[in-house]
Amino acid sequence: MERQEIIDGLIEILRTVRTIDPEKLVGVTEETDFLTDLSTPSTELINIAAKVEHKFGIEFDDDDIDHMGSKVKDIVDLIIMVKAREEK
Repeated sequence: MERQEIIDGLIEILRTVRTIDPEKLVGVTEETDFLTDLSTPSTELINIAAKVEHKFGIEFDDDDIDHMGSKVKDIVDLIIMVKAREEK
């Protein structure tokens, strides 16, 4: 799965989060920060992580969530890492 495919899927998820202004989703890049650029409440990140698990058919460990950063690239890297781990 390509990084851009993951970002596109992530944007689909973010469109369902009512605390995120849909206009802020235009031009999302790997450097976009959930907290500062999208004004996402930090408590909402857990909900987003659960939706990511469902959409991408993966399961995060508690440690994965603990080390998750607040940028789009952090979640993309995490998805790729978990997919690789689960394939072993």
